[in-house]
Amino acid sequence: MNWLTLLPIAGLAVAALPLLLELRRRPVDAGMRKDAPGRFARLPQGVTHYQWSGPEDGPVAVCVHGLTTPGYVWRDVASGLAEMGYRVLVYDHIGRGFSDRAKARQDRNFFIAHLNALLAHEGMDEPITLLGYSMGGSVATAYAAAHPERIAALVLLASAGMGRVASGLDGVMLNTPLLGHWLMLSTYPRKLRAGIRAERALGQKGQDINRMQLAELDKRGLVPAVLSSQRGILSELMESDHLDIRNSGIPVLALWGREDDVIPLAASKVLASWNPDARQAIIDDAGHGLPYTHAEEVLARIRDFFRNAL
Repeated sequence: MNWLTLLPIAGLAVAALPLLLELRRRPVDAGMRKDAPGRFARLPQGVTHYQWSGPEDGPVAVCVHGLTTPGYVWRDVASGLAEMGYRVLVYDHIGRGFSDRAKARQDRNFFIAHLNALLAHEGMDEPITLLGYSMGGSVATAYAAAHPERIAALVLLASAGMGRVASGLDGVMLNTPLLGHWLMLSTYPRKLRAGIRAERALGQKGQDINRMQLAELDKRGLVPAVLSSQRGILSELMESDHLDIRNSGIPVLALWGREDDVIPLAASKVLASWNPDARQAIIDDAGHGLPYTHAEEVLARIRDFFRNAL
C-alpha cells in the first residue's frame, strides 16, 4: 500500500476527528448531576438545572446567562441581589451547565417557552425583575417584549441583539448545515479557550469562573448548543423588541464594559436610538465578563437604578 492509497483514509480520519472528540466528551447525566447544587425541573424543553437564593418572601429577580457560561456566571450578582432582599432565580440554558442537551433550534420562541415553563413549574405569576447577560440580554429582551405585563424591570449586561454580522468562516458555520456543524466542532473549542485565557491574562477578578468555563468544554453538547443559538436568537436584531419595551413603559438599565471586545461599546448608541428612555452606564476597565469581574460596580448601579426607577 503506497501513500496515494492512504490519502483517502487519512482524509476520512481528519474529517471524523472533531466528531469523535465530541463523542468522547462527558455526557451530562445523572452521574454528573448527583453533586450539583440546586434543583432540577423536567420541562418540555428538557431537564433544567436551577437555583434559588435570597428570602422566600422577597420580590423575584430572574437571571439569564449568556452563550457559553452557565448560571454560575451570576454567582456574585445573585448574592448581592439576595442581600438587597430579592428572591433570585438562576438557571442553566438547555445545552449548558447541568441542563439537558437538546436538538431543538434555539431561537427566541425556544428560549421564551423555556423560561415560561420554568416559571410555571415554580408557581411564579408575579411581576419579576429580569436580568440578562450577553446572549441572555437577547433572551431577556425577547421575553420582556412578549410578556410586558410580567416584567417589573429589565437589567441588561453587555447585551447582545444590537448588531449581528457573520462573514467569512463564521458565515459558513452559521449558514451551511453539515459543513457548518463540522467547522464549529473543529474550531470553536480552540477559539473559546483562547478567549478565556486572554481574559485571565488581564488579571481581573473571576479567575475561578474562567476555570469553570474551560471545564464546560469537557461536557458533551455545549458546542452544538452554541451553534444552535448563534443560528437562532443571536442571528436577530432586537430593534422591534426594544421599541415594544419602551412603549410598554418597562424601566430598563443597560450596563456596558468599556473594554469589551465581544459586544462593542457602539451597542450602547444603538440601544439609545431604539429606547431613549433606557438608563445606561459604562464601567471603566471592564471587558465582557461584567457579572464576575466587576460585580461590585454592577451591583452599585443596579441599587441606584432600583432606588430611582422602581
